[in-house]
Amino acid sequence: MTNALVTNTMPQLYAVIGNPIEHSRSPLIHHAFAQQLGIKLSYEKIWAPIDGFEEAVNAFRERGGRGMNVTVPFKLEAFDLAQQHSDRARRALAANTLVFPESPDEPVFADNTDGVGLVNDLAFHGVTLTGKRVLILGAGGATRGVLAPLLEQEPQTILIANRNPERAYGLVKEFTDAAGSSSLSGCPLTDIEETSFDLIINATPASLTAELPPLPEAIVGAKTVAYDMAYGAKPTVFMQWAKARGARPLDGLGMLVEQAAESFALWHGRRPDAAPVRELLREEIRLAAERADAD
Repeated sequence: MTNALVTNTMPQLYAVIGNPIEHSRSPLIHHAFAQQLGIKLSYEKIWAPIDGFEEAVNAFRERGGRGMNVTVPFKLEAFDLAQQHSDRARRALAANTLVFPESPDEPVFADNTDGVGLVNDLAFHGVTLTGKRVLILGAGGATRGVLAPLLEQEPQTILIANRNPERAYGLVKEFTDAAGSSSLSGCPLTDIEETSFDLIINATPASLTAELPPLPEAIVGAKTVAYDMAYGAKPTVFMQWAKARGARPLDGLGMLVEQAAESFALWHGRRPDAAPVRELLREEIRLAAERADAD
């Protein structure tokens, strides 16, 4: 399948779909990419009811939609809706990017760019994974979506810690069987090995409610990078906790931009420069926070 779509003089229609969706900054990101590369597009937000994902997608396609980013809670449904899938979407069993063909008789293509977005963001910050010890907090969809690209970087070990350890063990078995890798292991959140890791990834939703998972201090060393998939105007509680113990904290804003750049390249066949859009988004978040404080 040819993933690149041919642009023309008319703006092509793209969107991000989710529930909720008001908070999404995907339109800002994709319009910035398009301006950078001189591509005409229209990009919108679509709210869909929990039981109305497929209907919303079909309505969008009838209006001429060529591609969609998909956010919670529809990534599993996006995977099921498509007839063709990238390897990384198949590994994740979820999709955050859909490519719609011009003809309704041709297959819809699904990809998952979350994992490569994370890896590219870590690389942007100079973080290498080969031979490193990695701890992932959480065993939900966010972890599933990034595991395969992380394993491709050949870390020494990846430990998945989760409140319900059975979910962690399930991911370990599934991805070990698929990749033939012996570097994966799992444990309860309350039973993390008390030794330092090179990289700790917070893939739990705890930061969204300003909560902190129960963590032993020994997991943070002098060279530890603490990466929170969440982001905001201020460092998350996890980032603050890690920094206070000597770690280098990073948030997930860059991952958001990098996964969007991967989607953009899939749709248009041209890869934008993510760096200036990172700065644009960071400034937009800062200004939004200032406006909220003023109100």
